[in-house]
Amino acid sequence: MTRIKRGYIARRRRTKIRLFASSFRGARSRLTRTITQQKIRALVSAHQDRGRQKRDFRRLWITRINAVIRDNKSYYSYSKLIHNLYKRQLLLNRKILAQIAILNRNCLYMISNEILK
Repeated sequence: MTRIKRGYIARRRRTKIRLFASSFRGARSRLTRTITQQKIRALVSAHQDRGRQKRDFRRLWITRINAVIRDNKSYYSYSKLIHNLYKRQLLLNRKILAQIAILNRNCLYMISNEILK
C-alpha cells in the first residue's frame, strides 16, 4: 500500500490559529492544543471585558460629574442633580454631562441652577 500524505487543510487551519496566538508567551504560542484552549479563553475574556468597559466608563463619568458638582459648593450631590434632571425631563446622558463638566464647568453650573428654579 502506498503512503498517503496529509492534505494542506489541517495545516492551513493550524497556521491560522497560530497567527491569532503569535503574541502569546511560551507554549501558548507554539503548541496547537494549548493555542486553541488559550484562544477560547482570550475570546471569553474579551467578551466579558466589553461589558466591564461599559461599567467602568459609566463609573468614571459619574465620578467626574459628582466632583464638579460638589466643587461648586452651591449645589449638593450627583444624585440630586440627576433626580432633578429627570423631574425636569432634561434627558442628558452621563457621558455628555461628564464632557460638559470637564470642558466647560460654567455650563454645568448654569444647567444645575436652571434645574433648581
